[in-house]
Amino acid sequence: MQDTDDSILAVFGERLRVLRARRGMSRRLLASGAGLSERYLAQLEGGTGNPSLLVLRALADALDVPLDALIALGDEPDDFQRITALARSLGPAQLAEARMALVERFGAADPVERRGRIALIGLRGAGKTALGTALAAELGVPFIELDREIEREAGMPMAAIVEFVGQSGYRRLERESLERIVAERPRFVMATGGSIVSEPATYERLLAACYTVWLRASAREHMERVIAQGDLRPMSGNAASMDDLKRILAGREPLYRRADAIVDTEQRPFATSLMQLRAVVA
Repeated sequence: MQDTDDSILAVFGERLRVLRARRGMSRRLLASGAGLSERYLAQLEGGTGNPSLLVLRALADALDVPLDALIALGDEPDDFQRITALARSLGPAQLAEARMALVERFGAADPVERRGRIALIGLRGAGKTALGTALAAELGVPFIELDREIEREAGMPMAAIVEFVGQSGYRRLERESLERIVAERPRFVMATGGSIVSEPATYERLLAACYTVWLRASAREHMERVIAQGDLRPMSGNAASMDDLKRILAGREPLYRRADAIVDTEQRPFATSLMQLRAVVA
């Protein structure tokens, strides 16, 4: 761990020296502009100083660069930096348009291949496993649960993955599993984790590579289905749990709505929901 920390500080120090040189600033000038001592700045550039967030912001302001340009740990091509700077100058609508243009030009899969990969999204209890299994059987394609693939690759259950590698490690495994499945299988029906929409890069990849369907229901319906499956954890502090679930659903709804299609499963028999799902992917 110490070696990793030292290497990160060394990379940061080198990046700080490079940015200072590009700006044509002496160490004294940068130290003065950032409100630091020259000795401390020398330690930072030498990879032995560990700056706080406030120090990083002061250095970025003094160098007149974005904070993320200062803390990036890899070598970024000049074109990437120019694109980033241009993106920061755009308004929300223009930024969305630019993102879609990049996705359509460089990130979108072949339309025919994309329609062969069906991904179901939605909160836990939406029916992704039951409906996905039935749809895959009708289509004669594999049914894949992304969380089970993550567990298989990690060699441990989901709870242990989060405990050992944290949320960031889980997100990395999620993205790697998705990339592998898309690369290896031209056709499938996949049930994704409810929170995949909260990870922008992974969700963008899912939308680009798969025909995505949101299985929609109310928070109360989700809660009732999970409890009916034998999981009594949602009953712990039921009122508070319901409020939390409502907030999660409200926060994710704009992301879920980016799916290609929506199947409303609220108070509908399984056969009806399957018929609707079959229709939207036909």
